[in-house]
Amino acid sequence: MNHSVPHISVVIPVYKAENCLDELYRRLEAALESISPDFEIVLVEDCGGDDSWQVIEKLAAADPRVRGIQFSRNFGQHYGITAGLDHCHGDWVVVMDCDLQDQPEEIPRLYAKAQEGYDVVLARRGARRDPLLKRAASWLFYKLFSYLADIEYDAQTGNFRIMSRKVVENLCAMREQLRFFGGLVQWMGFPTASIEVEHAGRFEGKSTYTFAKLWKLAAETIIAYSDKPLRLAVRFGFLMAFLAFCYGLFILTLSTIYGVPIMGWSSLIVSLYFIGGIIISILGIIGIYLGKTFDESKKRPLYIVRRVTSDD
Repeated sequence: MNHSVPHISVVIPVYKAENCLDELYRRLEAALESISPDFEIVLVEDCGGDDSWQVIEKLAAADPRVRGIQFSRNFGQHYGITAGLDHCHGDWVVVMDCDLQDQPEEIPRLYAKAQEGYDVVLARRGARRDPLLKRAASWLFYKLFSYLADIEYDAQTGNFRIMSRKVVENLCAMREQLRFFGGLVQWMGFPTASIEVEHAGRFEGKSTYTFAKLWKLAAETIIAYSDKPLRLAVRFGFLMAFLAFCYGLFILTLSTIYGVPIMGWSSLIVSLYFIGGIIISILGIIGIYLGKTFDESKKRPLYIVRRVTSDD
């Protein structure tokens, strides 16, 4: 492989995409050639269990500008992006999905916008072609994320974007275990712009992001980016204590001034169970944060590479 620094790199996490890769490469090559013939395509295969790796090896053998990385096991999309960024060399780096919903033909537009002086240019999707349930879950996830993480994140943007080498180097220096690519980029605060792009339908198959996976990602991302759930738990605890104090004054006034007997053994037991549940929930939130801190303290690698199609 020619080890000269490419002008532009494209990083793509690959999962169960054997039928998309040939078409993806064909369209990428055409789009990137319009910018510069000096490019590289980094495909990170996340052990989807199909023949994606064999297709990647075939593409890399036919074109040295294609490089493949395969994980030892399934680590997840955001770890695939991290691995691709660690191994790419371009002055400009595009990150996109492999299912062709992110259209390669939009890359020249992203690149042109970046040349106006931006370090990051986001592809803002118009009408999304995803199922209604996924769109609703995605909208709710980003609303919760923006509120709990105190970051204004645009729900119409996904992973599809172009970044300067400076952004990529700073991103690669951030090695926390809980990865949310878009949030990390936004946190750095480099000059950012966006362009409207058309969101295409999937080339084949259906999304592997189930509702459960989306909410698992949401919970882990919020915990990784903010301690706001802990602060909300403290506020809720003080609110409950204040309401209990007010209610205590109320029943004390009824009994001492108006002689109303204090009744309600059942309501007392229910209240105790309710307060107990709240306490256990708050302790659970604290425990989750402690557990994630423990994971970070292990300093394990973010991913493990099983094999590559060529040496760096």
